[in-house]
Amino acid sequence: MTTIDWFDFIILSLASFRLTHFIVFDEITSFIRRPFMNEIFKEDSSGNIETYIEIKGTGLRSWIGKLLSCYWCTGFWCSLGVVLSYIYLPFTFPVILVFAVAGVAALIESKI
Repeated sequence: MTTIDWFDFIILSLASFRLTHFIVFDEITSFIRRPFMNEIFKEDSSGNIETYIEIKGTGLRSWIGKLLSCYWCTGFWCSLGVVLSYIYLPFTFPVILVFAVAGVAALIESKI
């Protein structure tokens, strides 16, 4: 069994967090989500814009749309990919580290 020290665990956790956010929320990856869901923007009575997700299709297409609209679901698969990459493809560690640093930056930005 592979052992992971605390430092690497934190790096993997931050990378998984950022990768999940990247896929589920970031505009740059909207092309991944677009075939599976529509984003509907509505203005409420206070003038705030609210975003609603409408899942497209049925079967596999619907299932992928539900997966991509769920932070927890996508997070599981991103975490699995990050951990398996760390264990079986050690040359991917620099990419994992970049996602971890971006995750820290996102957390700092959200607290300011």
